[in-house]
Amino acid sequence: MRSIRPGLFKTSALALAVTLALAGCAVGPDYVRPETQVPEHFAQAAADANPTPSAADAEFWTRFGDARLAALIEQALAANNDLKVALAHYERANAQLRGAKFDALPVITAGANAQDIRSSADQLPGVSREDRDTRSYDASVGAAWELDLFGRIRRSIEAGRADAAASAADLAAAQVAIAGSVARTYIDLRGLQERLRVARDNADNQRETLRLVDARVDAGGGTDFDSARARAQLETTDARIPALEAQIAFAMHRIAVLTGRTPDALIADLQAPAELPALPDRLDAATPGELLRRRPDVAAAEQRLHAATARIGVATADLFPRFTLGGLIGTQAAGTGALFERDSETHLLALGVDWSFLDVGHVRARIAESGADADAALAQYRQAVLLALEDTENALVRYAKARAEDAQLERAAADSAAAARLARVRYEAGAIGLLDVLDAERSRLQAQDAFADARTRSITGAVSLYQALAGGWPQRVPERERVAQR
Repeated sequence: MRSIRPGLFKTSALALAVTLALAGCAVGPDYVRPETQVPEHFAQAAADANPTPSAADAEFWTRFGDARLAALIEQALAANNDLKVALAHYERANAQLRGAKFDALPVITAGANAQDIRSSADQLPGVSREDRDTRSYDASVGAAWELDLFGRIRRSIEAGRADAAASAADLAAAQVAIAGSVARTYIDLRGLQERLRVARDNADNQRETLRLVDARVDAGGGTDFDSARARAQLETTDARIPALEAQIAFAMHRIAVLTGRTPDALIADLQAPAELPALPDRLDAATPGELLRRRPDVAAAEQRLHAATARIGVATADLFPRFTLGGLIGTQAAGTGALFERDSETHLLALGVDWSFLDVGHVRARIAESGADADAALAQYRQAVLLALEDTENALVRYAKARAEDAQLERAAADSAAAARLARVRYEAGAIGLLDVLDAERSRLQAQDAFADARTRSITGAVSLYQALAGGWPQRVPERERVAQR
């Protein structure tokens, strides 16, 4: 095959030299992380005189000393469908990034063609039938390469890389949310089971009180009014039980769905009451600056700002001409045997220019649109920072106050139980009336129920604080499922 003429190499070399000379030029603004003004310390953390070392970088669910809770969270991280959606979005962003990177490479094409054409006698009058038949064969390999002189492709790759990083942060944020939801729901379930136990125990005590009252009435030492009051209190306590049982069922259904199963899948495993998980030690939220480096929602907002900034460059590049270098090497002959002979060689080298940049009005409108998107992304980033700080401050306050309330109600529950026992003894001795007994039993039920609820809120407050801190928990990739294809 004949070699390509030296002049074509010179043209190609000149285009390549221009490309290399302008390779570092990319129009549009370079991304710079925006400065954020944050306090040096959290207000609630500053009020804590003896903070313990931060445990935000640990898998928080292992700190509650509950193997069942840890297993459920592991199952949710592997099978939760919302996490699978987030993973699919992450994989889609990575696929788009790979596609953007290919735009920077030459596009190679290849083809072959065979034709057998017969012209009509009217088209070629006086020509024999055999001479009106023509055959041709050709094969070629071509390449087209956009010369990224003004950085349009590079900015597009930069935006795609930031989008992929944002999707990765979204996946991490979804994992934080799912782990927290499973933990809170599981703790709520155990708290509801404890409140149900309290209600049933108090109902049994009140049933015994009603038996004593009825015995006094039968012996002539009491009235039907006393019996009616004792029975009314027992029925009121019994009425608490169905509502608590319904909430327990709801919690078991929610946990099952969070772990990717049908609502009834975990009823047999979770319906047996169990103690509330142990309350972990106090946590130190470190500093706001450290928090912002950990929070995946803040990271996602920043990466979307980066992508929006890069797309200003993509739009700005349309103000300049777009150059494409194309080439083709092939062979063409009237017969297959001559396809690769010397004189059958064909070639083409072309430099194309896209003049659509002259449509300045539309281009500037797209630049303005990209700039507005970047402004919105900047505001969303700043809002994400503020919401992260607010979330953590609230979690710190909620956790500290819930623990203080928990400690007080624990003492109140113990004192109320002791008072109810004394009231029963004194009533049986005839030292006090029935009203005092009923009042003491009502106070015991309220105090014990309030303590169980406060202890539950203390532990869920710890979960919320762990979520707010959003530490570097080991990432779990959900089990992938593919759409079935025939």
